[in-house]
Amino acid sequence: MKRYFITGLLIWVPLVITAWVLSIIVSTLDQSLQLLPEAIHPRNLLGFSIPGVGALLTLAMILLTGLLATNFIGQKLVVWWDKLLSRIPVVNSVYKAVKQVSDTLFAPNGNAFRKALLIQYPRQGTWVIAFLTGGAPGGDIRNHLVGDYVSVYVPSTPNPTSGFFLMLPRQDVVELDMSIDEALKYIISMGVVAPPPRPRVVVKTTT
Repeated sequence: MKRYFITGLLIWVPLVITAWVLSIIVSTLDQSLQLLPEAIHPRNLLGFSIPGVGALLTLAMILLTGLLATNFIGQKLVVWWDKLLSRIPVVNSVYKAVKQVSDTLFAPNGNAFRKALLIQYPRQGTWVIAFLTGGAPGGDIRNHLVGDYVSVYVPSTPNPTSGFFLMLPRQDVVELDMSIDEALKYIISMGVVAPPPRPRVVVKTTT
């Protein structure tokens, strides 16, 4: 009975958690229906609500915004909007910080979270998976660090959205032959879902 119960639990728990997360996402995106007049809401037109209509509206708005922002007039509007928000106290600091992070994460030519690493943290002999977020530190930090350093993000488990930002010597960082998705699954599952083993490449030298 215990084995049957655990087997059933392993089947239902991922399904329930997935459905719960999706329901939260859909219900959040459905809030975009508030932008439409009350008279054309599905509840008033059809007599009942349709979950997901607001999510489709949100996706359509995002695609339309991206389409408009790629042409000449849209680019001018984006520049004007950035300048307007940068002049509002308090708002400008929050907006600039969020925009810099989003541009770094979602830029096609960005270097954020492009490589999975293995580092010793929080002490020697303890290894964790980390992600390369950038090259050499910038600003005045570069004047105080001697040698070749890289910027590294160490995610926490099982929530990888929180973690620690470290600057480590490049020689202390081991680059893994592992995709970002595999590394994230390994972290979120707390080591249960391990990536498939890869053969170790041995380089032979001739004298």
